[in-house]
Amino acid sequence: MKFIQAIMLPSNLRNFLLSVVGSISYSDLPYDILSSLRHQTKGRPWLGQMSEKLYTTLNCHKNAVTSLKWSSSHAHLLASAGMDHSICIWNVWSRDHKKARVFNHHNAAVKDVKWSQHGLFLLSCGYDCSSRLIDVEKGLEAQVFKEDQVVGVVKFHPNNSDLFLSGGSKGLIKLWDIRIGKVVHEYRRGLGPILDVEFTTDAKQFISSCDESKGNISENSIIVWDVLRQVPLSNQVYVEAYTCPCIRTHPFDPYFVAQSNGNYIAIFSSKPPFKLDKYRRYESHGVSGFPIKCNFSLDGEIIASGSSDGCIYFYNSKSSELMKKIKAYEQACMDVAFHPVMPNVIASCSWNGDVSVFEYRDRSIICKLKGIG
Repeated sequence: MKFIQAIMLPSNLRNFLLSVVGSISYSDLPYDILSSLRHQTKGRPWLGQMSEKLYTTLNCHKNAVTSLKWSSSHAHLLASAGMDHSICIWNVWSRDHKKARVFNHHNAAVKDVKWSQHGLFLLSCGYDCSSRLIDVEKGLEAQVFKEDQVVGVVKFHPNNSDLFLSGGSKGLIKLWDIRIGKVVHEYRRGLGPILDVEFTTDAKQFISSCDESKGNISENSIIVWDVLRQVPLSNQVYVEAYTCPCIRTHPFDPYFVAQSNGNYIAIFSSKPPFKLDKYRRYESHGVSGFPIKCNFSLDGEIIASGSSDGCIYFYNSKSSELMKKIKAYEQACMDVAFHPVMPNVIASCSWNGDVSVFEYRDRSIICKLKGIG
């Protein structure tokens, strides 16, 4: 009935009604969660107390979930992007309506999703050769950035939310200015499909990874770029014959990591000449050709990774020791994301369409958002 009524309305109002399925407000959150969100929690994840108790089940994606991200400005909201062409916004701790928004603006699989640092805007990209800026509060698409390549990754500039990078299947990396809706810089090197981009902590450089393996040498698979001069500062950073579907910089220390299809996470200095650490790596999980992601905890002391075996792996970032492994899914665990305020919360998603939120504190909870049948 809602759909029949909606098609008779003006397009903006119709899109709003079809996208808005719940509230994005704080109003019905439990008091303890609301208090934690308003007063940033100190400390680090207490992994020893994590258990696996099903808290609730919700409908979400019909197919693999490729990416998920917490909002830093509205930290009760979680976005997930799927191969079913949809983006879901979850009001995770809402008592009544955890599924708050469903966006179907893409007409092909969605590859990546990122929140703006300011306000309720979301950037997504996918196989329909576009990046799209969505006004989550209004439930409307604000802007479309079309390309002649499948767009596999987007990344907001950490110091200017009007700028973002996009990387695509033709090996082109572009810096867009949202205010004018145009590309202001292009980064060209005859690369293969771009798998990930990540800014360094000072935002003067960014790191790209691409599918550029040739025999036993992948000299362009990871490149460090100068943002303003649009030139590579170093290639031959990683010469193993493996692609790297995920790049992450440490929040404080001068290094970055790359998830390798060699079934380990490699460690690199973020200072020239960006050397590979030959003595340390994080290796217990599996990648096995999946675009599996990893992320650092708030304090940078833990790195968590998805895995092809459906588990979440937690490593000590300094010693590279495996601290804990949790069996989350029967199929591959694709992405993990630590909460931006509460260090005891981590979200994950899977190849079969599940999204989960783990809380580990005095009482362990798992909020599991399952795919539509």
